[in-house]
Amino acid sequence: MKKAQWITVVVGILLVAGIYRFGRTSPHNTETKKPAQTSHPGELTTDSILFHAKEILRPEQVTWMNNLEQSVIRGDVKNQKLDVFHQLAHFWKDSARIFEPYAWYEAEAARLENSEKSLTFAAHLFLENLRNEQNDRLKEWKALQAKDLFERSLRINDTNDSTMVGLGACYIFGNIADNPMEGIVKVRQVVEKDSTNIFAQMVLGHGSFISGQYDRAIDRFGKVLVLQPGNLEAILMIAEVYERKADKTNAIKWYSNAMTITNNPDLRTALERRIDELKK
Repeated sequence: MKKAQWITVVVGILLVAGIYRFGRTSPHNTETKKPAQTSHPGELTTDSILFHAKEILRPEQVTWMNNLEQSVIRGDVKNQKLDVFHQLAHFWKDSARIFEPYAWYEAEAARLENSEKSLTFAAHLFLENLRNEQNDRLKEWKALQAKDLFERSLRINDTNDSTMVGLGACYIFGNIADNPMEGIVKVRQVVEKDSTNIFAQMVLGHGSFISGQYDRAIDRFGKVLVLQPGNLEAILMIAEVYERKADKTNAIKWYSNAMTITNNPDLRTALERRIDELKK
């Protein structure tokens, strides 16, 4: 297994509860049929994503959805819209099992409700999912959605460090405007105030890993393990960093450490295979 594929497998297993409850995590055929309207070349639009997601639905499901979307005409419009958005989100999550429209309608409900709790919940949906997204255009779209939601939340409470780290992570994991350094600066501001912020140290560790600064990545993930010795993601990332450094001995050591603390059978199998490959 190639290194890029391996880290994708690891992240996928770690995020299994948040991502793989969906049968399909992106609408199919986003390159064909109705062309996406774009603000700049290559950018996906929400209309295009929703259009292609609906292509898999049965006719009666499309009719139900269209009627529901057009049902808000008078009265308490805000609460009616919130109810519609939540119904649509639950449909895409539980029945269609497609992540993008589910998260989009959760985000629309959060924007309408405009509470810190709902905005950060929707933002983290996108952020957690985009980490395992392989399609660059979808990754950018998800990162931009999360960024908007985190920014709205910060306008309500600009002292929430976790939200600031989440905003920075959008740049790092989503590569927004090809400028992950902007995200790193935001996260560093949090770490300068509180070096024990595990979320911030993890994001900086990933930022160093992505940029090829492997020694810095080891230092960041090491700081996480001082604070939280059983942090499985930090252990796996240190192992991956050593593998990228061609240090098989330490890579095996850290992958073996991960084996001792996980009960996830899929991860154990993946780790066993990786260790065997490194020993060859």
